[in-house]
Amino acid sequence: MKKTIFITGATSGVGLLVAKQCIANGHTVYATGRNASTLATLKKLGAIAMEADLREPTAIAHVAQSLPRLDVVIFSAGVGTFQTAATMSHDDIDAMLDVNVRAPMHFVRALVPNMSHGSQLIFVGSQAGKVPTPKASVYAATKFAIVGYVNGLRMELQKEGIIVSAIHPGPIDTPFIDHADKSGRYKQSLGRFLLSPEVVADEVVKLMRTKKREVNLPRVMGLSSKLYAIAPALFEKVAKPFFEKK
Repeated sequence: MKKTIFITGATSGVGLLVAKQCIANGHTVYATGRNASTLATLKKLGAIAMEADLREPTAIAHVAQSLPRLDVVIFSAGVGTFQTAATMSHDDIDAMLDVNVRAPMHFVRALVPNMSHGSQLIFVGSQAGKVPTPKASVYAATKFAIVGYVNGLRMELQKEGIIVSAIHPGPIDTPFIDHADKSGRYKQSLGRFLLSPEVVADEVVKLMRTKKREVNLPRVMGLSSKLYAIAPALFEKVAKPFFEKK
């Protein structure tokens, strides 16, 4: 079935690849992001493009009011800064809270009343929302918030028949990493463990065809988050030295 899909963060990384796949598959795609040039490209491909800064509540409200009844909403927008909590700027803290937490919550509040049985909300979370690491405490806090929000939201929308799904990837080789850690050490230390954005985008598109509650990437990270939940002190002792090198 052809669907009407709204994608945030559609001008970079996973969101951009998902938008292109959805357009190629014949879906009606509403795409939002901050990069005007990329939005223009998506528009040429067939998307309805809307430039918006999701740090601004008025921008979120304007986009939400411009959308029709939706079959799928994909929350892919996200920002991060990898730095110790005590040295991070106010602006970086606020940006992560605004884009990673407040924006999807405000969109859900605005869009869900106009969604029908069988429609789906897909949140692109992060393994950081299950296993925190040094220099990512604030970023992890925003993703932990999304894990709790999604799990509660799923129960709230069960009666309406709205599917709530999440995909939690590990580090992805996208411009996000370059922005989050401008030193480049984080990306260098991860090396072959970085996920390709194409793999993550494919999994997001696959998730649209299912009622799965959650997907963890790579699969082994689903096991590591369970280990962390069972024995956090042991996990932190083993993992901390690796992340402190970054």
